Amino acid sequence: MAASFDHDVIIAGGGLAGGLIALRLRALRPDLRVLVLEGGPVLGGVHTWSCFETDLSPAVQAWIAPLISHRWTGYSVRFPTHRRDLTTPYMSIASDRFARVVGEALGDRARTRTPVVSMSASSVTLADQSVLTAAAVIDARGPSGGDALVLGWQKFLGQEVELAAPHGLTRPIIMDATVDQLDGYRFLYVLPQSPTRLLIEDTRYADGEALDRDQLRRDLNGYAAAQGWTIQAVLREEDGVLPIALGGDIGRWWDETEGAAVGLRAALFHPVTGYSLPDAARLADQVAALPVLTTQTVRDHVEAHSRLTWEKRGYYRLLNRMLFRACAPDQRYRVLERFYRLPQPLIERFYAGRAGLADKARILIGKPPVPVSAALAVFAESSAQQGTTT
Repeated sequence: MAASFDHDVIIAGGGLAGGLIALRLRALRPDLRVLVLEGGPVLGGVHTWSCFETDLSPAVQAWIAPLISHRWTGYSVRFPTHRRDLTTPYMSIASDRFARVVGEALGDRARTRTPVVSMSASSVTLADQSVLTAAAVIDARGPSGGDALVLGWQKFLGQEVELAAPHGLTRPIIMDATVDQLDGYRFLYVLPQSPTRLLIEDTRYADGEALDRDQLRRDLNGYAAAQGWTIQAVLREEDGVLPIALGGDIGRWWDETEGAAVGLRAALFHPVTGYSLPDAARLADQVAALPVLTTQTVRDHVEAHSRLTWEKRGYYRLLNRMLFRACAPDQRYRVLERFYRLPQPLIERFYAGRAGLADKARILIGKPPVPVSAALAVFAESSAQQGTTT
């Protein structure tokens, strides 16, 4: 790398995607001068990232292990006419642990409260107008907006709470849809963290991205009360609006995206769940393995990987169109309820993005949970550009 640069790699954004890339570079190429610039007060913000163990290769599981806050040997789902326990291990990374592990690995190579206001292929400009240079400038500042992709939204508000008495849960409830269906497909997501501590999230698969935090808090507290849980203290709160991909033009997305974008900015997320941890971990390994690190080599690799991933996941976007466009909002839960009657190995492959042709056929075969005419109307990806069909 050219000695005239201040750094070899600058990563703008210390969230999941940027932090994992920095962590892998530090572990595999410690000679590189890597700098992470995070605009917020802490690396990772206030988030919980989760995935199924089967979403990750054994190699990724090995290096990501220090980041895991909680791991469970299975999970549960609850629907109005179907409940099920599955034995797929599930894991979560809490942002405070993420900040600690990544921060310890990087030391003074990570700066918080340092927003990047502009960037070029070889430099970043900070809010105080100082300029830092690097051979590789990576943009990990989250989604960039634009209308090249057609999206639905997974909105949520979560509270980590301490209860007055033990809750009795031994595994997460990934979806509890036995609740009033509000603002689309609504479910509660519950992670047990100690005998008296839970993370409870009220989640909606909604057409709009507006987040009514006060209403979500009331609905979350109502759910807790209905379970017989008395909340003694709210330890922290997190919320978010995650993209759910219905369709779009990935080529135009990249034409409108500047520089070496990663993470959500590179459209790398599971189309159905919105989970970004598996994609971010895989990309971190790939970037760390590039023989030459420049803004252009990172851009070229990530763009090619993003385009290929988008093309491979067309079936998932079809299912999302059925969910969002062919199904009445308060009936969306029926699609997931039917899905969770399928064999566990198929469910695992689906979430891992490895659904084969037989899996795809099995998901669609049988009595559909949406009207056939409505399903046919959204079959083509081009239909995503049109309005709601329900």
